[in-house]
Amino acid sequence: MAEPAISLTSGATTDRSSSVGWSLPRVEWLPLIVLCAAKLLLHIFTSVQRYGYFRDELYYLDLGRHLAFGYVDCAPLVALYARVALLFGGSLAALRILPALAGTALVALSILIARELGGRRYAQWLTGIAVLLSPSFLVMDSFLSMNAFEPLFWMAAALALARFLRTGNSHLWIVFGVCIGLGLENKHSTAFFAVAVVITVLLTRHRREFLKPWIWIGIAVAFVLFAPNLIWQIRHHFPTLEDLENVRRTHKDIVLGPAAFFSRQILDLHPILFPVWLVGILWTLWTRRWRVLGLTFVVFFVMMELMHGKEYYLFPAYPMMLAAGAVAIAHWLSRIRKPALRTSLHTAILTAVILAMAAFVPASTWMLSPENYLAYARAIGFMPKKIETHQQSLLPQPMADQFGWPELVAQTAAIYNSLPPAQRAQTGLLTGNYGEAGAIDLFGPRYGLPHAISGHQNYWYWGPGTKQYSNIIALQSNEQDMRKYCDSYRVFPHKSKYGMGEENTPIYLCMGIRLNLQQNWSRFKHWN
Repeated sequence: MAEPAISLTSGATTDRSSSVGWSLPRVEWLPLIVLCAAKLLLHIFTSVQRYGYFRDELYYLDLGRHLAFGYVDCAPLVALYARVALLFGGSLAALRILPALAGTALVALSILIARELGGRRYAQWLTGIAVLLSPSFLVMDSFLSMNAFEPLFWMAAALALARFLRTGNSHLWIVFGVCIGLGLENKHSTAFFAVAVVITVLLTRHRREFLKPWIWIGIAVAFVLFAPNLIWQIRHHFPTLEDLENVRRTHKDIVLGPAAFFSRQILDLHPILFPVWLVGILWTLWTRRWRVLGLTFVVFFVMMELMHGKEYYLFPAYPMMLAAGAVAIAHWLSRIRKPALRTSLHTAILTAVILAMAAFVPASTWMLSPENYLAYARAIGFMPKKIETHQQSLLPQPMADQFGWPELVAQTAAIYNSLPPAQRAQTGLLTGNYGEAGAIDLFGPRYGLPHAISGHQNYWYWGPGTKQYSNIIALQSNEQDMRKYCDSYRVFPHKSKYGMGEENTPIYLCMGIRLNLQQNWSRFKHWN
């Protein structure tokens, strides 16, 4: 079926079946069902095959065991996702089916956005394939994190916004508010996307919406949904802001200049998609009906660059631009009068996109062994850049952070269980970061290990407990502290070939600790 032509000045189609000059295309169920099924199956067969728990997943499982309305470094919904996984045993499969389902829903939402913008079957196929195979979304949807769910909330809000732009129904601001409120409970960066929308509405003819009650009701709904976390932040003196300031002050993240930031976007989404989302930006900016969408993306892009945001902070906003680009391309192709040429171009574009992006699938999922991954990534020239200044590993961070945790816990357990029973009962486990603490809490019970103690992130709030320990097994400590606070100590070298370099530090057994953890707990606080 040919795509209806679009007027670049009004955004209306030439379809005369609608009194307002617009006929909403039907949902093409075949691309939606096929692409969603492909997305889900791809992650089911790649996310749990070779690697282990990601560092943050170990932390989130402990958050799931301590449900609250807020945490030092994240909004509360990620703990709820982990709690759901814990209800099914907390296995890797139980944990990673959740981001896989989120990614599947994002493919469906993106197709619906393309439909809302006037895209028929071809546009919906192109949109779904782009979102399905983009390396950025493949990586994000391969392990549990806030990032896997963030595009879902944003694009649900974008779908409500697009429908408002099509219909003028101001009641849709309430739906928008629900999506933003839930998005804030998932990740606080949703606030910047919402601010970008507000700025854009104020810059366009839709500013009159602020004279109506519905947009204010939507804002109120978002605020009410976010209120539990906001109250938690206030009661705890805004620990998240303190955490972010520590990251900025210590220069933990690599700061990219404008040119590097833009080029990373092209590479991370995949270069072949650059024309698609660029066309989407230009087409929405040019088309009066959809200008709010294009301006929102541009405003958000500029905000992230000026604030030196990480490159992946922009990823959740791309599906709406990919959808817009697919719709524009489909409409322009529909103007070709020769059916054979039009069909050939349709086929050629889809084939080129699929083949180019499929080549990156093995480097964007966990389907290859580390050795084969490194060889394959070098062969196709796809070696992801560092996003943190002190990152040291053979593999990119999302992969490296899945290695070494069971081995670290096993070595810690061997040290612990080598002690006589009376000494074991007086020995605590002090870890340097939340990955180590989460690993001990997950894998430790099988060795009879006690819960981990840590001052990192939210573990600091949970404290060292009330027990007074005579001995400590310390991870990520140093000999200077051992000499200062221990009657005697032993050093056990530790190294993981594919794990993060920061974990390649000795494990210390401190005998006769001369420091009261409870009385000195404030000095262990480590938020970054």
